[in-house]
Amino acid sequence: MLTRSYVVYMAIALLGCAILGKAIYIQVVEGAYWREKAENLTTVYRDIEAVRGNIYSDDGSMLATSIPIYEVRMDLNADGLTDEVFNAEVDSLSIDLAGLFKNQSPLEWKRQLVSARQKGERYHLIKRNVKFHQMKALRDFPIFERGRYKGGLIVLQQNKRERPFRMLAARTIGYDREGIAPVGLEGAYRAELGGVSGKRLMQKISGGLWMPINDENEVEPQDGYDVHTTINLNIQDVAENALLDQLKRHDADHGCVILMEVETGEIKAIANLSKDDDGDYYEYYNYAIGESAEPGSTFKLPSLIVALEDGYIDLNDSVDAGNGEAEFFGERMRDSKEGGYGKISVEDVFALSSNIGVMRLIEKYYANEPAKFIKGLRKLGLGDMVGLEIAGEGAPLIKDPSDKSWSLISYLWTSIGYEVKMTPMQILTFYNAIANDGTMVKPKFVRKITDKSSTIKEFDSAVIEEKVCSAKTVKAARQLLEAVVDHGTAKNLKNKNYSIAGKTGTARVAQSSDGYSGYGTTITYQASFAGYFPANDPKYSCIVVVNAPNRSVYYASHVAGPIFSEIADKIYATSIKFHDELKSTEEITSTTKIPVSKSGNQRDLQKVFAGIDVKVESDNLDNLWVVTQTGHDKVEMGRRSIVDNMVPNVLGMSAQDAVFLLENSGLKVQLRGRGMIKKQSVAPGEVVRRGQQITLELS
Repeated sequence: MLTRSYVVYMAIALLGCAILGKAIYIQVVEGAYWREKAENLTTVYRDIEAVRGNIYSDDGSMLATSIPIYEVRMDLNADGLTDEVFNAEVDSLSIDLAGLFKNQSPLEWKRQLVSARQKGERYHLIKRNVKFHQMKALRDFPIFERGRYKGGLIVLQQNKRERPFRMLAARTIGYDREGIAPVGLEGAYRAELGGVSGKRLMQKISGGLWMPINDENEVEPQDGYDVHTTINLNIQDVAENALLDQLKRHDADHGCVILMEVETGEIKAIANLSKDDDGDYYEYYNYAIGESAEPGSTFKLPSLIVALEDGYIDLNDSVDAGNGEAEFFGERMRDSKEGGYGKISVEDVFALSSNIGVMRLIEKYYANEPAKFIKGLRKLGLGDMVGLEIAGEGAPLIKDPSDKSWSLISYLWTSIGYEVKMTPMQILTFYNAIANDGTMVKPKFVRKITDKSSTIKEFDSAVIEEKVCSAKTVKAARQLLEAVVDHGTAKNLKNKNYSIAGKTGTARVAQSSDGYSGYGTTITYQASFAGYFPANDPKYSCIVVVNAPNRSVYYASHVAGPIFSEIADKIYATSIKFHDELKSTEEITSTTKIPVSKSGNQRDLQKVFAGIDVKVESDNLDNLWVVTQTGHDKVEMGRRSIVDNMVPNVLGMSAQDAVFLLENSGLKVQLRGRGMIKKQSVAPGEVVRRGQQITLELS
């Protein structure tokens, strides 16, 4: 009994040792083999990226789209790919691959494919970044034409995001990339643009690669929706080029431009450019939305509006601006004019941008209750974010007496745009409210979201404040803004074609860490202009900000103003709604003593007028093409902008000049009638499509 027990015990012990030894052998010696075997049998459902939706401009031009890029691989151990088929057709396949991709000779392609088949590669890379037309051609190549299971062809689609117009509105369009905070409209509408991912059954093979098991997806992805923006491509192009020219001219660090439609709040153009280490300019940051800084003199408008609303001042009241220097609580303030302005009206204080004049007014009425002044600013809708759908809006700052950095002079600094922070978009939103009879509308970037041809969602204009101030104050504020261009700091922007209202701002940029305690030894400036046009019936509002111009010229009227003027000129020249229907030649002739002038070539017209002794007013225009206005005893000439690749405005021209301009632009012209051009079938400002026909109706 005991002997048998020992035998059984030893047998069990030996069996246990054998099992343990085999386990160790499998783990250590054969472990790599079995782990690879297990991995090769792993199958999972992997997400298939949906095609991202497109982003369009207001006229349907594409601002961002997804381009399909393909990766082509080959299963050289496919079940249906026999040696007989492979050997018979590999030469033809190699020749076709060499002809399509041109990176290897047919012989090199054959060696590569034969070697891969000998190794039994199931997921051999043929080519990455294959374009759509190349992929279509591949499907008809020998062997590949047999499909996935008999020919081993594996095609994987990837989507590459492209902006057809490159830098145009790049930061506003933005991007949405994995692992990076989303930017612009791509980020704001990522859910709508992104679509719904599909599913595909994939198998893990040697080398850690994942190979699709089936030729089709198990769950097809749903493409993203399309976003239709308010951006006008032509105006955007003009805004960016005008900004770029001025930044280069003044060697400025950065700048931005925003153009808004007054009634709707639609953003028609938004440009941001900054200089890199090489001195080139690009859209690296959205300053228009994100840079909250001291606005300077453009903030004088809300300051005076507060005093107007409280009934303290009238535009005809007198203010003693002194000799150009004044002291407030130990701080010395200066005006830009040497010797000062003396005693002037409230209107001229604003028009001439007198710091001392504004501070005198605010000190007189709010010295004993500065909190009332600050409260008045907040009642105007200032101090709060406007709530943009695009991420990154800078926080505004309007200090009050409870702030730790508040001092006795803080409310006076605030009145002229210091110790306060606003973004260009926030300033423009306020100026747009004044142009819009006091109604503050939210800036709007997107009109609608669509799925192919059906509309998913439309966006109406949103009102932030029904009335920021009374109708009487709005009227006075608009009078102030018109005075700036009529006889104030921006009189260089005045022209005879349409009226402009706005305010210049030339601010010293704070250099200290807290932004208020000092301005450092190196003085830098920020030049800005905010306003709207036409002044009598505002259609568009605009703000221009240029930061750190390094040349000797840094005043806003000569740095920011010309950008505003160039954009306004472009819109005026190409927008039909700004122009009255042309009168007939007979109507004009009956009211004038001089021959009726058609618009046209400036040199030709001046030569004719000089020959018949007709007085001409042109404000020393240096334009090749001009628009003319025949008066009682003189002819006035105004600028007519002709932009490359855009349909010119030929209304009021002779047939000869109109045909010359249009045919040189690549258009085919058909004339109806005679006289001056009264109508054109293709609207001015549209992108030229070469060979397109345009019909001109003459008066």
